[in-house]
Amino acid sequence: MYSGRSARKAARSGFSAALRIEYRNPGTFLGMDWLDVPIRVRYGETDQMGHAYYANYLYWFEVARGDWCRSRGFTYKSLEERGYFLPVVEVWLRYRGEVRYDDEILVRIRLAEVRRASLKFEYKVLNTTTGAETTEGYTWHVLMGESRRALSIPGEVRALLGDRA
Repeated sequence: MYSGRSARKAARSGFSAALRIEYRNPGTFLGMDWLDVPIRVRYGETDQMGHAYYANYLYWFEVARGDWCRSRGFTYKSLEERGYFLPVVEVWLRYRGEVRYDDEILVRIRLAEVRRASLKFEYKVLNTTTGAETTEGYTWHVLMGESRRALSIPGEVRALLGDRA
């Protein structure tokens, strides 16, 4: 993924991404249904060169999805309590610039597409320390029921997502 920059695969810290949520404010909606989620890059999220380790972008996307859901009035946990699950089935990322230790970033997220049984979130990572857009990406999710099989997205879930279809 990093065009031969194997040094980015340096030893990682054992800290869980779940620890991140406690120090930041919830995101806010922007125009066009983008939600901005602020994050400060911790030392344990960087490689030996001080750059953000590539896999941490997926954690940051997950944090942004959680905030996006909360901003819509539900949580992943509340969906699971209703018998619904939204596993990630596809991820795509493009790195365009660097993010370093202690940089402040914004992960912008929006629900870009809703299909019969799947949905797509799009992301942009902006380094507010440098002013650069450093990363773009998306995740596809499939709605599954307790049987772990894909389900057509029911009206109650579409309403939570803000889908008018």
